[in-house]
Parts: sequence; structure tokens; C-alpha cells
Amino acid sequence: MTDDPRSAGAPTLEDVARAAGVSRATVSRVINGVRNVDPAIQETVRQAVSVTGYAPNRAARSLVTRRADAVALVVSGAGVEAGAGPEGSGARVAGDGGSFTARVFADPFFGRVITGVVDHLRPRGMHPVLMFAQTSSARAEVVAYLRQGSADGALVVSTHAEDPLPGLLTEAGLAAVLYARPARPVPISYVDLAHQDGARLAAEHLLARGCRRIATISGPLAVPAGQARLAGFRDTMARHGHPYTPIAEGRFTQESGEAAMERLLAEHPDLDGVFAANDLMAMGACHVLREHGRRVPQDVAVVGFDDSSAALACRPPLTTVRQPVEEMAAEMTRLLLDRLARPDSPATSVIFEPELVARGSA
Repeated sequence: MTDDPRSAGAPTLEDVARAAGVSRATVSRVINGVRNVDPAIQETVRQAVSVTGYAPNRAARSLVTRRADAVALVVSGAGVEAGAGPEGSGARVAGDGGSFTARVFADPFFGRVITGVVDHLRPRGMHPVLMFAQTSSARAEVVAYLRQGSADGALVVSTHAEDPLPGLLTEAGLAAVLYARPARPVPISYVDLAHQDGARLAAEHLLARGCRRIATISGPLAVPAGQARLAGFRDTMARHGHPYTPIAEGRFTQESGEAAMERLLAEHPDLDGVFAANDLMAMGACHVLREHGRRVPQDVAVVGFDDSSAALACRPPLTTVRQPVEEMAAEMTRLLLDRLARPDSPATSVIFEPELVARGSA
């Protein structure tokens, strides 16, 4: 005999209830996302689901709930050219020419978003459907996909300020939540970071180190986060008596960070501090500084932003501003599930606080 509840066929609700020490009805309420269950009991049930290996019968559940038990995780841009994207690996990829998805998967930020979403959905018997919407036709496909009930709602990560998808979703009356506030006013829920405060932490850290000739590699200024981080950094520098900060715009990629650092060194060879608006660009900056014989941090201190895997891979490891991406993605998912449970609830926002993580680069 064995005590493993997974040893005798497919686990049932009764198995989960016994493992959790609660009633079958309570297990059912937790799995179906009913709100009036004590959080401690919800966590106990989710652990029991994991231990037993219980998987909800999607067909039976959807007949009762009229839900697809899936949400669309949409990475959206502002392109207008039509394109046909590949499908594979269980992920649906809508309208993309290839380079857009390549950029997405090269950035550790998006992997962290997916981790946060999946970790929140899995205990609830739901799964994400990955979609890319860089073009007008792809955006129309996302709206149609949701309208036909193939997914219950959308989690949207927009990569451009001019992205029309948030407006299209709200106009269609579809449940959706954004990662990052929309550049234009749209009545849609979102999670975001206090980006200007994060940039302030970076500036104050460099100044406290004694850096006085500080430059910044901004993110793309068409992206609200890029604008906010630059504004916060420049404002803090000005408040500390530095009216001018050299700027080179990057694209949130390592290669653009390298190119920006080359420009800054050519124009300001005596600089002694750099704030890069994400870790990939900071890594690129460190690479160029080493090539030019500049020691990091002895000659030039470098601060990044995000606290991604790139921060630890960099040599020396990056001092950076932490953006709790996984927690933000989980909160985005929670807001969407809350909207699905209460369709008439008003749009809301949740703003997370950044923190400085000091390592070897500054």
C-alpha cells in the first residue's frame, strides 16, 4: 500500500478534499475562483491540488461556468503591416514577421511575465494562450478570438505607446488588464511600477558614490516606461544641482546599450557614472567600458534597471533597480480573474514600489 493519493487512478475532488481537510464543496469553490473563501483555506486547497495532481475536467467545468478556462497573454506592438505568424509549442502566435517575437524572447522581462502569469493560473486549473499582436490584422484576430469565447479575457503587455489594442478591447467590452499604464487614457485596469521613483534611486546611488559626470542610456522614448525613467533620473539630477545629463537613447537591448555607450564615451570621455534604463543595456554598457579600458565600478559606476537575469550574468554583477515582474504579472492575472468574477466592477490600478539592489557595478 502507499499513501500517495496519485497512485490509484486519476485524482478526484474528493481526493483533494481529504488531502486538504475540507469539504468537497469548498474545494469546488476554490477551483472555480469563488471569492468568499478564506485565503488560508484557498492556499491549503491549492497545495492539496499540487500534491494530489488533480486536474479539473475542463469540458464538464466549461458547461457549468461557460468559461474557456484560458486567458490570452498578448504581447502587443503598434505595427500596421499584415503578417502571418508561426504556431507551435502549444503557444498561439498571432500576426508577426519573426523579428518581433525574436526580440520578445531575447528579453528576460517577458519570461518573468510568463512565469508570474502561469504560476498564478496553474493552481486554478487555467492556462495562458500566448498571442503576438504587432499588426492591425493580428489585433483584429485577438479581439475575434476573445469574442468567440476561445479565451475568457486578455493580459496585455504593450511595447509601444501608440498601441491601439487596449482601446479596441475596451470598446468591445472585453475583459482585459494591462502590464503598465496606457499612454493614452483608457478605462482599463493595469499594474505598473513607480518608474520615476526607481530612476530616482539610481541617481541618488550614483551621486552618493561620488559620481559627478553622470550620463544615462534611456529606454525607447516612445515607450511610457522609457519616458518615466528618464524623467525621474533627470529630475533627481537637477534637484542635486546637475542641470544637464548627457543622454543616449537605446531600445532595451544589449546591442543598443553598447551603441549608446560608444556614443556617450565619444562625446563625454570623462564620464564616471552611467544609469541604463534596463539591465540588458547596462550589460552592453559594461562590455563597451571594458573594451575601452574603463574599470567598472572604479572608473565608471553603472546602474541598471529591472533586476533581471542579465544583472547576475553581467561582469561585475549589476547594481540595479528591482522591478518585481513576477509579482506584478501575478497581480495582473488576479485583477483579470476578479473582473471575470465581477464583470461590472470598475477599472483599477495597482502600482508597485521599486527598490535598489546593490551589487558590484556601482
